[in-house]
Amino acid sequence: MVNSPPHYNTGNVECIVAIEESMTPDAFKGYLKGNVLKYMWRYEYKNGTQDLEKAQWYLNKLVETCKKDKTSQKNL
Repeated sequence: MVNSPPHYNTGNVECIVAIEESMTPDAFKGYLKGNVLKYMWRYEYKNGTQDLEKAQWYLNKLVETCKKDKTSQKNL
C-alpha cells in the first residue's frame, strides 16, 4: 500500500509518472515536498507507521528527482 498501491496503477501509466509529466520540474518537486509534509503531519492521528512510510517514499522520490536534475544540469 506504500510503494505501488493498486488504485494508482490502473491503465498503462502509473499515476506518479503522469503527475510528473504534467508539471514543470520545480512544480513536481513542490508536489513531492508537500506530500512529505502531509504524511508527516498526520501520522500520529491517522495511519501511524504507514503514513511515515509514505512520507519516506515521497522523500526518496524527491531526493532521486533532485539528483537527476543536478546530473542533468552538469551536462549542459
